Amino acid sequence: MIYHLSLQTAGIIVGLFLVLISLPGLLRPSLVQEFAKRLPRSRMAGIVLLTFAALWSFWLLATIEMGEFSNFRRPLIIALPIGYVLVLRFVDEFLAVRALGILCLLAAEPLLEAAFLRYETSRLLVTAFAYLLVIAGLVWVTIPYSLRDQINWSTHTQTRWRFMHGGAAVYGAIVLALALTIY
Repeated sequence: MIYHLSLQTAGIIVGLFLVLISLPGLLRPSLVQEFAKRLPRSRMAGIVLLTFAALWSFWLLATIEMGEFSNFRRPLIIALPIGYVLVLRFVDEFLAVRALGILCLLAAEPLLEAAFLRYETSRLLVTAFAYLLVIAGLVWVTIPYSLRDQINWSTHTQTRWRFMHGGAAVYGAIVLALALTIY
């Protein structure tokens, strides 16, 4: 185990994250829509998100047990900051989307690890969210303009916007309630 995260803690994190992300979209839709439309091309957001992803990756490389691949630890630790600087220098298009995709991929593992070998059927809500993060991460890293298209689709009508944010808030509230009562 890398993270030592309990299912209850993972459920609380997922529930709070979904509720806190979706409430501003329900309460102040025009402000959040404007921010969401600027996010994919935001250089500053890209730098912040990529820095966080690089730090998380560096911590993982420095601390995890790599088994037979432990000979690769030093070259990877050297290559990671070099790659970070090169990405900042040469990747201008949709840097925030790519970094967000990397963070989604990194965030899925602790959630899956927390639900591993648990028998509660409700653990599947955390697991399903983790797999949605994996799918979103893979798509956003490889096809970054798709987030722009997804944002444009969701902001096309207020009904669509409220339905998506309301659904995320309800899903988060259910996971949070289960984390506080069952896990």
